[in-house]
Amino acid sequence: MAANVVYGAIALATLVPAAALRLRARDERDAAFWVGVVLAILGPAAWASAQLWGAWRTGFAVSLWLTIAVTTVLFAGLAIATRQGWRLTPILVPYLVGLGVVALIWQRAPERPIAGTVPAAWFETHIVLALATYGLLTLAAVAGVAVFLQERALKAKRPTALTRRLPAVAESERLQVTLLGASEFALAFGLATGMAAEYFERGRLLVFDHKTALSIAAFVAIGLLLAAHRFTGVRGQQAARGILLAYLLLTLAYPGVKFVTDVLMG
Repeated sequence: MAANVVYGAIALATLVPAAALRLRARDERDAAFWVGVVLAILGPAAWASAQLWGAWRTGFAVSLWLTIAVTTVLFAGLAIATRQGWRLTPILVPYLVGLGVVALIWQRAPERPIAGTVPAAWFETHIVLALATYGLLTLAAVAGVAVFLQERALKAKRPTALTRRLPAVAESERLQVTLLGASEFALAFGLATGMAAEYFERGRLLVFDHKTALSIAAFVAIGLLLAAHRFTGVRGQQAARGILLAYLLLTLAYPGVKFVTDVLMG
């Protein structure tokens, strides 16, 4: 167990170079940026893979390490595909460091066994979609925070060192809408595969436990927010608050439920 804490600390340390990027005098998408991003992917991914070697584990800590790795991979894709997406680094990376600290603290939390009646293909697909959904919505929430901070600074006419490093308001809004749409798409398929897994395990498509109810609530909230943006033009801080609400619901559904079952009830 002591070795696990050491390995977890090493994985956490690989996030430090990316977190330190905000200390530079100038922000650039240069070699140092990409080295930091790659390290932030490799450390958590390697540690999560080592824990999953030979058998899938459902523990709270390993779920957080997977979340960090997948979110950083998606962020790397966003940094490649967009002009300003990489500027979310000052908000995203400290948040991921915080998740890593939580994972390290509860590294020894007990785990719930996996039911063996669900076909591996369905189960693995559901896990991949769940991680992708949470990663995409994390990025959307970070973009929403960027919008909130930028608009507040503009109203006060006092840009801060942080807001100068973030994407402009218009770009942040485009990012959050695009990421929100992608997360809704992934969540829809995640709910479908979850229903299939539930059918194989219990013989019914839907069981309204806390995780299912919160996931459906997040799906509805995202759908309403996208519809409001499309038909009423809702944007800015109002849209950002809606995204953060959806993110809270999905956080309660995914790591939140695991924290309760593995840590509080374990």
